Amino acid sequence: MVATNSIQFQISHARFSVPVDTRLPHFYLLPSNFNLPPTMPIKTGTSAPDFTLKSKTAQGLEDVKLSDNFGQRNTVLLFFPLAFTGVCTREMCDVSGGISSYESLNAAVYGISIDSPFAQEAWSQKEKISIKLLSDLNKTVIKAYDVIFPGLAGIGDTAARAAIVIDKKGTVVHAEQTPTPKDLPDFDAVQAALAKLK
Repeated sequence: MVATNSIQFQISHARFSVPVDTRLPHFYLLPSNFNLPPTMPIKTGTSAPDFTLKSKTAQGLEDVKLSDNFGQRNTVLLFFPLAFTGVCTREMCDVSGGISSYESLNAAVYGISIDSPFAQEAWSQKEKISIKLLSDLNKTVIKAYDVIFPGLAGIGDTAARAAIVIDKKGTVVHAEQTPTPKDLPDFDAVQAALAKLK
């Protein structure tokens, strides 16, 4: 009998063990119907965790508190990995270009990343991004909303790309985290969720 052992590997939170012939190792491929564990941000129907984050403007640093919107307007949180990157620039520029459609739905839109507020300001000026960018430098908000992308490009944990819609009562009514940072959220679904709240 040929002695066997196993190779263990882990994908996201799932751990796998496959037998390997010690004389003649085999390489295993995941079956085509294998699905990675789904990306799961904060659940809809839950109360949105309140936060206060810094934003850099021409007048200096200012505090932005989520609950200041409660009772007045809806809120869209757009989490993105890093400033000065291609997909993030495209996303924030596209949303900035269509910001009037969100304003007509009585929604404030915030972009949130782990960049410093100074880096965010420099990026927004360079790319003419008009939506308010919030700095989650300590990663407390991405943890509270469960939108962490671990080990992005080997440089550490960042925000995943996600879109969260919060109504005037402070309840999460729409939550989407994209499968990869290269994918954009479904903005039609975001606006549809807002339209139901108007």
